[in-house]
Amino acid sequence: MRPPLTLQLLATPKGVPEVRRALRAYMGEPCADLQLCASELITNVVRHLGEGVPVTVRVVCEQGRTRLEVTDPDLRALPVLCKAADDDETGRGLALLDALTLRWGVEQGPGSKTVWCEMESTRPRAPARA
Repeated sequence: MRPPLTLQLLATPKGVPEVRRALRAYMGEPCADLQLCASELITNVVRHLGEGVPVTVRVVCEQGRTRLEVTDPDLRALPVLCKAADDDETGRGLALLDALTLRWGVEQGPGSKTVWCEMESTRPRAPARA
């Protein structure tokens, strides 16, 4: 079992690729779904709370599951799953999260909220045979 990964950063568009790289390094294997979920959750913080908001990204792998948590300091801005119309430019992030994960939710703590999701842990794939 690997120890949890905890990243503390300011939510900015430039921070998203850095988190994606850190997740890939931590997992030691391709983790596109995990990276996409983290990107969407951090982007939601930037979009709804503003750039520069402090966030904590935490990943825990145990019992065949990977749990991703993104914590920010705003208790009021709760995520809502909505259905985006074909021509909408936003509103698909939580739908992606919902489609890619086993489950997700929101936990409110003292002075913060955490949006989390869980997915099955990936295993390295065997190389393709020629």
